[in-house]
Amino acid sequence: MMIIQYLLDAEHEIAIPGVEAPQSDFSDTVVPVSLALEQEKRVSDQIANLARLAREEGNYQGEQFMQWFIKEQVEEVSSMSALLKIVERARENPMMAEEYLAREQVGEEGADPTAPEAAGGAL
Repeated sequence: MMIIQYLLDAEHEIAIPGVEAPQSDFSDTVVPVSLALEQEKRVSDQIANLARLAREEGNYQGEQFMQWFIKEQVEEVSSMSALLKIVERARENPMMAEEYLAREQVGEEGADPTAPEAAGGAL
């Protein structure tokens, strides 16, 4: 939604394609986390490509806008990689992973004040 808001602000045409239904049936706790890590890596590549295209097109505002997402994806890939290690170790006893996550409060950093505004967020 942040990218949508940027495109709206920059008066670009927006087309949002349909998406496939998410996978919701997994054989164990490791599979969805592994899938999430793969998705984060794919998103990182897509964001890097958007930044590269903006640079090639001389769209300096677009390139600058993508920098926050590049930084954010480094954090997301790191977080999912760490979570994957945790659930792999706790594969036979998923409650151990849940206890660790509750104890460490993983993912509770709070709102990032440098994040771009999301579309629909300030109505």
